[in-house]
Amino acid sequence: MEKYHSSRQQTTIWQDEVSRLIFAELVNVFYTREITNLVNEPDPTRLKRFLKSLPYYVERAATHIVLGAVPLELDSHNGCWVAPQRKKPSQDLAAINKYYQKSAMVGLVVPIMLEFQHETGIYIDMIDQVALNKVHCNEFGWFNLSGLPQESEKARLLKPSKALMTAACCGHRWHYHKIATPRLLGLREMLLASSINWPNVTKKKIVSG
Repeated sequence: MEKYHSSRQQTTIWQDEVSRLIFAELVNVFYTREITNLVNEPDPTRLKRFLKSLPYYVERAATHIVLGAVPLELDSHNGCWVAPQRKKPSQDLAAINKYYQKSAMVGLVVPIMLEFQHETGIYIDMIDQVALNKVHCNEFGWFNLSGLPQESEKARLLKPSKALMTAACCGHRWHYHKIATPRLLGLREMLLASSINWPNVTKKKIVSG
């Protein structure tokens, strides 16, 4: 029933001129952004695989955005979300540990704080493994339940909050403690943003099917 409803919803949306225009803008922006990034891919086999799957993921990301899967203000010309930026975030290790002791699960979308050369940014990742006293995120690797990294000293796993997930989706960054120009999200993070359980970001999104 959910799939049928979603199909009807998409059909209705594509009958709307504004939605079609936004979809077209997003597709163009995403293609330009991803192809620019792929120019630096040294492995011909990986490059071929990425290019083959690119149309599917570009259309999927644009569709999710037009369907309103992310409740943030959209800048369709630049293919990004915008929201007021707050001060550089911080969280208590004990609070992070308490949360992941109870709520760590595969498929949960989480915020990652990445610090490099005096710059701090919030990124989106997804837990894909849960082991004894640690979790593995798809891109950033293993963390203990207090959010401390086991593979990269630059990354920290944080407890999800509406403010942090918003900051991650908007590419918020800080240079030292001053607000810096937001970064543009890659296609992977744009897709992950639609997998966030926005009514309650501390819980995994349940997809009916």
